[in-house]
Amino acid sequence: MSRVKSGKVTHARHRKVIKAASGYYAARSTNFRTATQAVDKANQYATRDRKARKRQFRALWIQRINAAVRLFDLEMTYSRLIDGLTKAGIVVDRKVLADLAVHEPEAFNAIAAQAKAALA
Repeated sequence: MSRVKSGKVTHARHRKVIKAASGYYAARSTNFRTATQAVDKANQYATRDRKARKRQFRALWIQRINAAVRLFDLEMTYSRLIDGLTKAGIVVDRKVLADLAVHEPEAFNAIAAQAKAALA
């Protein structure tokens, strides 16, 4: 059995990591060991922040909906709007509601009026 050398495979793996670390500061972009650590940490941050982005957008949508509902009726809150939508059987997600509140206030007010009627 002849000896197996792994030069090509190792070089390709190193090149892949160095390419992923391109643009990093100092040795983090050229030194394999340091670049490996930097790329691993960057991937951890990326995974964490993909989850955080979803939370942040949901919070933003809720704030926009709440602001629009209070412009529609000072007594009404986001919580009451969602309750009214549920009771009225209107299924609209928060992303669409927030978009309507910003770009089409008349349509949003019509939906809010239906929700208010369902609460009464």
